[in-house]
Amino acid sequence: MGIGLDEYNIIKDISRRRIRETRTDTRRFLIKSIDWRDRLIAISGARGTGKTTLILQHIREEFADNPDAAIYISLDNMWFEVHPLLDLVEAHYKFGGTHIFIDEIHHMKDWQLLIKNIYDNYPGLNIVYTGSSLLKMDFEGGDLSRRQIRYLLPGLSFREYIYFEGAGDHKPVSLDDLIMNHEKIAEEYISGNRILKLFNAYLQKGYYPFYKEVYAGYGQRLEQVINQILESDYPAVASINYSTVSKIKKMLYILAQNCPQTPNMSELYRQLDTDRNQGLKMLYILDKANLLSLLQSGSSSLKNMGRPDKIYCDNTNIMYSLTENVNTGTRRETFFLNQLKSAGYEVTYPKQGDFLINGRYLFEVGGKNKSFNQIKDIPYSYLAIDEEETCYGNKIPLWMFGLLY
Repeated sequence: MGIGLDEYNIIKDISRRRIRETRTDTRRFLIKSIDWRDRLIAISGARGTGKTTLILQHIREEFADNPDAAIYISLDNMWFEVHPLLDLVEAHYKFGGTHIFIDEIHHMKDWQLLIKNIYDNYPGLNIVYTGSSLLKMDFEGGDLSRRQIRYLLPGLSFREYIYFEGAGDHKPVSLDDLIMNHEKIAEEYISGNRILKLFNAYLQKGYYPFYKEVYAGYGQRLEQVINQILESDYPAVASINYSTVSKIKKMLYILAQNCPQTPNMSELYRQLDTDRNQGLKMLYILDKANLLSLLQSGSSSLKNMGRPDKIYCDNTNIMYSLTENVNTGTRRETFFLNQLKSAGYEVTYPKQGDFLINGRYLFEVGGKNKSFNQIKDIPYSYLAIDEEETCYGNKIPLWMFGLLY
């Protein structure tokens, strides 16, 4: 039957309010990387990384002179329980809309077919949609796999945190540039800044952009985000029951207490009352949800799952949320692994050292007294040193690995 102008205006008013009340004083790096001219754009990422704010900022800045051209909708709005999304798309198109921004796509059943129908039936409409990192967003075997442009939004890098704190707006650096020029780059950052104080604050409460909004309630908010991922997002993309959700939450909390060592997997499966296949599947779901980070000597996937060599929390903020006593060494390694993976580098577990990057660069991570003993005489080997503002040669300050994106 479709919807009339009055019903369309209800959603339009919600969209305008969300856009109008979105701050634009700080922006994520990805907003400049996206080519917004593409007709179909998919943005995925873990809950809490700022996907919603990013698209609202773009609308506010780019459609200020023509606000009726774009509409923002979130599919977790109860309005869509009784109104088909395609009816709203039809109304928006009929009343002159040229762009639609769809948030929380994973809340819609058969969302892949839905996006395809919108793309095919409204050739004059540009579509941007966001979804959980749990989603498979590549449209295997269809035309959209070639036409869709995909982007991933991780949490804040330390470089972005510095910018959010008003302590400098610097461009990201490549790993090669960091290795060759870290002494010069460090001087640019530490001038006028207490960089180690900023770094310590970031490790505890700085990975998720909402830290700017909740202040003392950050830890509680992060726990809510974790619960939403496991209790809402995961069931939305997979047919699972409450018992499975309960088991995967228990797995997360058990593993968080033991990171980064690989626990006794047989004992873990016994505690969860599950078998190896189901246990590994849950483990890789936690990795895909960006709650855990699995480190292996080679590549792996849900189709070819193997026991990881080490298991980490995805980021240090999650460590502080799930564990009472955070180990300093674990915190260092977790930060390093998170920032390198988030920047798009391949990180694997080496025979010697802590991390192998892109199959070439070998790193040991430690405190200021860390030596090269474990990786001496190995080409392209480096130390990532904590608690130091600057280092020399093949010793690089740990905080600087947060400048890569």
